Amino acid sequence: MSDHFFVVTGGPGAGKTSLITELARRGLHTIPESGRAVIREEMASGGDALPWADRMAYAERMLEQDLRACSAAQPLSGPVIFDRGIPDIMGYLSLCSLHVPPHIVKAACIVMPPSDRKDPA
Repeated sequence: MSDHFFVVTGGPGAGKTSLITELARRGLHTIPESGRAVIREEMASGGDALPWADRMAYAERMLEQDLRACSAAQPLSGPVIFDRGIPDIMGYLSLCSLHVPPHIVKAACIVMPPSDRKDPA
């Protein structure tokens, strides 16, 4: 989707958000984690698209937010750093022993085509 998008991923408490907060402070474009935003919104509205209520609805809401964020970030110049991303939704669903729907796999492949993937060194 874009050669200037970078996704920081990893387990809870690994320092992803702290790193991204510092990168933002230094002037880089950053995109916050969608999961936290979904939880805040669902709690405020009384919704159940939450990781402890309806996990699939939670994943779908994260996908919606991540797709909007990717679209909004397209015109930004320079690197854009994402706090997690669409591939993390696939990991979340797998971790929860839930089926990963084809549209989520497709969205992850559009954002990060196999030819663009790089293993961390």
